[in-house]
Amino acid sequence: MTKYIVINGAREHNLKNINLKIPRDKLVVITGVSGSGKSSLAFDTIYAEGQRRYVESLSAYARQFLGQMQKPDVDSIEGLSPAIAIEQRSAGANPRSTVGTITEIYDYLRLLYARIGIPHCPNCKIPIKSQTVQQIVDRILKIPEKTKIMILAPVVRGRKGEYNKLFENIKKEGFLRVRVDGEVKSLDEKIILDKNKKHSIEIVIDRIETGNINKKRITESVELALKIGEGIIIINQIKDNQDMLFSDKLSCPNCDFSMAKLEPRIFSFNNPYGACPVCTGLGSRVEVDPKLVVDEELSINEGALKPWTNQESYYWHLVTGLAKHMNFSLGTPFKKLPANVKNALLYGLSEDIKFHYKGFASEWKHYGQFEGLIPFLERRYKETETERIREEIFEKYMEEKECSACNGKRLKPESLSVLIEKKSIIDITEMSIENCYEFFNNLKLSEKEEIIARQILKEIKGRLQFLINVGLSYLTLDRKAGTLSGGEFQRIHLATQIGVGLVGVLYILDEPSIGLHQRDNQKLLNTLKTLRDLGNTVIVVEHDEETILNADYIVDMGPGPGVHGGEVVVAGDINQLIKSKNSITAKYLLNKEKIKIKTKRRQFSGVLEITGVNKNNLKNLNVKFPLGAFICITGVSGSGKSSLIAETLYPALTYEVYRGIHKPSGYKELKNWNLIDKVIEIDQSPIG
Repeated sequence: MTKYIVINGAREHNLKNINLKIPRDKLVVITGVSGSGKSSLAFDTIYAEGQRRYVESLSAYARQFLGQMQKPDVDSIEGLSPAIAIEQRSAGANPRSTVGTITEIYDYLRLLYARIGIPHCPNCKIPIKSQTVQQIVDRILKIPEKTKIMILAPVVRGRKGEYNKLFENIKKEGFLRVRVDGEVKSLDEKIILDKNKKHSIEIVIDRIETGNINKKRITESVELALKIGEGIIIINQIKDNQDMLFSDKLSCPNCDFSMAKLEPRIFSFNNPYGACPVCTGLGSRVEVDPKLVVDEELSINEGALKPWTNQESYYWHLVTGLAKHMNFSLGTPFKKLPANVKNALLYGLSEDIKFHYKGFASEWKHYGQFEGLIPFLERRYKETETERIREEIFEKYMEEKECSACNGKRLKPESLSVLIEKKSIIDITEMSIENCYEFFNNLKLSEKEEIIARQILKEIKGRLQFLINVGLSYLTLDRKAGTLSGGEFQRIHLATQIGVGLVGVLYILDEPSIGLHQRDNQKLLNTLKTLRDLGNTVIVVEHDEETILNADYIVDMGPGPGVHGGEVVVAGDINQLIKSKNSITAKYLLNKEKIKIKTKRRQFSGVLEITGVNKNNLKNLNVKFPLGAFICITGVSGSGKSSLIAETLYPALTYEVYRGIHKPSGYKELKNWNLIDKVIEIDQSPIG
């Protein structure tokens, strides 16, 4: 195999027909002034050609899905390996993606908890064990006598398919009915299922009334259901359509709580078997805020109910009907109305009310219930097919709040009650990566648990160690991917690639030191060297002095930006670079050129103050910002810089200056904001 990547006649963008030999299996830094052609060489030429050749190697069938890739403007490139680019880009805004999911650590945690987690009753907080047939029967007999029940054996739980063969086999076994997705169907009829949707199928073992007189038959049916359902049985009370889950594996002796066999999917907040049913695994809910729909100082006639101010509308006659029914005046300020009236206006009234509607062309009287303003807005938000109306309701009247059912933990109570060392899976993800690594490093397991968990723990600890090595020990595994900076996401991607352990690959990185404090620079460099030592070629586009000094080979582009660049000024080691008389980079490395430091500072034109800042890791800060000045916010990675500026100050200023509807959280008060005329955020997101 050739020892070099040989580039001949590269003319992409401002590159001026350059020829270059880059050594393989080395740490190579491409540097130079901004606009000199670094990215044009690294990404638009080397990486683009590597990707194009890989796609060309695939079958014609596969290529039709990937599309035609443009060949870069270059005569030839020899010695190319399969290329992977790790660029400065955000992780996207998917609220379901976290540091744990994008590094796959959470997938291993789910597997670990499914294999060695100890289930506890979410009500009694005690470990739970399997139930016997007799215990299940005794629990069924506690249901009031002569209650009609169905004894069901689950055979398919949340899986895709048509299951035609399964229905035939069930019928051959002598069963007459099945319950499919909650609906009982006869096996004599043709059951058609959408093969692309997930389904639940249970065999109806028996339909019977409760009571000691039927104890023997119930016992036999339970035994059969447990056998067919592989240890799981569902008892359905037909009248109320309520299900009770029993298992001969896991159940609480005190409160009769039962749970199914532990599986990785019950710990996933992206799966209906594990996700909190209220927030569907998001950890937060968009809800109508009563403070936003009502102006308590006004009367209803004056427009207290903000969505219902038009007295000619259909909804106005509902309010007037409620007023007559509950005997209150529409001219009374909302804050002075009785509590039961306020509650009825906001949340509805279940009593029948006489309404009288008089429109332009019609008039009628009718009876009905008053829905309430908040349920009306929530229903309209869910049911409307018009995106404009949905956005209008959200912008004016709704607010995102932590889910009250799971307290932001995303999972069902039974999933959160499975513990390892008294910690649930979410307790682990809420730790910093450094503390998480310490937890698993010091985890004490039994001999049997050690055998089961050895490989899983090896993968978890390995990935955590890689994240620590790239200077991300301060992150938590539950940190949303959309809140990561470009530099953080790039380093997570880098750590993931080391974990994969590929050899013979060409890695191209775009300024990985961005967002990293100098204290952690060496950690990043050690990671890049590890990637190189595995047998890979690492090309880094970088300005950082420490990275340049640690490179095996340096390509200095220039001499200037744009039309004045596009040439290779120096290609060699650090000694060759600093000897160059034409390299601007060399002049700064040798301190022949310096950034001049001003001795005279500007006078302030006022002070902007934010108080009580408690966003993320910030501890109730009060901060003053002098106006009309150039302000620098610094500190080690994870110290709270972005939390203070990007996540607190910027949203607060936007809310005040542009008269926003929803006040952002994370601070107490913003003072002197009226001295600001306009707010503009310039972040690390790429343009276009």
